[in-house]
Amino acid sequence: MHDPYFFGYGSLVNRATHDYPRATRARLTGWRRAWTHTTLRDVAYLSAVPAEGGVIDGLIASVPGHDWAALDERERAYNRHAVSHTVEHEAGHPVYVQVYSVPGTHAAAPTIRHPILLSYIDVVVQGYLREFGKDGARRFFETTDGWDAPILNDRTRPIYQRHQMLTGDEYAFVDQELTGRDATIVERA
Repeated sequence: MHDPYFFGYGSLVNRATHDYPRATRARLTGWRRAWTHTTLRDVAYLSAVPAEGGVIDGLIASVPGHDWAALDERERAYNRHAVSHTVEHEAGHPVYVQVYSVPGTHAAAPTIRHPILLSYIDVVVQGYLREFGKDGARRFFETTDGWDAPILNDRTRPIYQRHQMLTGDEYAFVDQELTGRDATIVERA
C-alpha cells in the first residue's frame, strides 16, 4: 500500500521547513487560501477554504508509514480533508491526498491582536518563488484572501518558528507584492 500524501499550500511549500519525502508540485481545485486567525493560536495562519472554481498551487509529499502524528502536531488547529480527486500532481502514480483546513468553529478574521507574521509570509513566498518562479508566487498572492489583515513586521526578530533567511531579491519581491495589495504593515514594538 502506498503512503498517503498531504497537500501543502503555505509554509509546507518551502522544502526548508520540512523533510517529508517525495515532494512534488501539485494543483488543488475547488479551494482557495485565506488568512485566518484560529482561537487555538496567537497569530493568523493560512487556511485552505472550499471555493467553487478555486485553484491553488502547492506541493504534495508522502507521509511515511501513514504516521500523521508529527504533521498533525505541526498543523494543530487544522482538520484534514480528503482531496485526492481534486489534485493534479507530478507524482507519476495515483496517490491518496489530504489537505489541512481550519474548521469554521475555530476560525476568525485576523486582528491587530492576532496578526499575520511577515516572517511567515516570507517563508511561504520563498517556497513559491523556488518551486513556481515569480509567476507562481504572484498566483499565490492572487489566490489568497485576507490581505487587508494587519501584518506584523517581525523580520529582525522573527516570531515564526520556521523562519528562513531570504535573499535580497526575495525580500524585495515580498515587499513589492504587499505594497501592490495595500497591505497594512505594523512595526513590532
